[in-house]
Amino acid sequence: MTPPVLVVFPVRNEAPHLPGLLAPLLEVTRREGYDLVAIDDASTDASPKILAAHGVRTLRHSARLGYGASVQTGYKYALARGHRRVLQLDGDGQHDPRFLPRIEAALADRDVVIGSRFLPAEPGAVPPAGRLYRGTVARRAGIRVFRLLLGAMSGVRVTDPTSGYLGLNRDALEFMVRDRRPCDFPDADVVFSLLRNRYRLAEVPVHMYFNESGGQLHRGLAPLWYMFKVIVSLLVSRLRRLEERGVHG
Repeated sequence: MTPPVLVVFPVRNEAPHLPGLLAPLLEVTRREGYDLVAIDDASTDASPKILAAHGVRTLRHSARLGYGASVQTGYKYALARGHRRVLQLDGDGQHDPRFLPRIEAALADRDVVIGSRFLPAEPGAVPPAGRLYRGTVARRAGIRVFRLLLGAMSGVRVTDPTSGYLGLNRDALEFMVRDRRPCDFPDADVVFSLLRNRYRLAEVPVHMYFNESGGQLHRGLAPLWYMFKVIVSLLVSRLRRLEERGVHG
């Protein structure tokens, strides 16, 4: 019998971070009875060997397709296998797996749940396991811009519109696998599309940790280019006609 919940995490050359991520991630998924799959976006380092050594089911792209395409691979896999909910976190160790059950619990009456690094910790929250991270100065400035734009366009305040720590129910998954979803940096524009199509969204506080490597997205002028692309995509999403929602129509 297929477990109702699948945990998806994209991986691209994350060999230095995988051992630290997989220990708590496997502990949580086994305890909660979640299925787990890694989406390897054509890694060229030891990531595939580390995943195999830990017994993690892995779907591997033969060529690099990008972050958005990687999570879409996970979504399509979940739908094909009959999973009812997907929990998504990044493979770089920044997202604390101990919050997966809290995100799943919030999906009981929501279509989409975002793990926010900016919400105050809940009473009895788990203690941080590392240095907490809220982004570089440029990244935080971009998040503030996205937050303001998103609020003005949707009327909903989302504190962490660029978070990759998510939970989605099956209805939201079916929406997310449509061809219009961006393949490189699916962030605030996707959140806006979900809100515009009346999907019910909530945020829960989570821990996100500092990553020494930072990733290509946070180096040099990359944050400015990233911010420009997401703003343009947001405006395009605002002009796009309302999409059909299937069962929520």
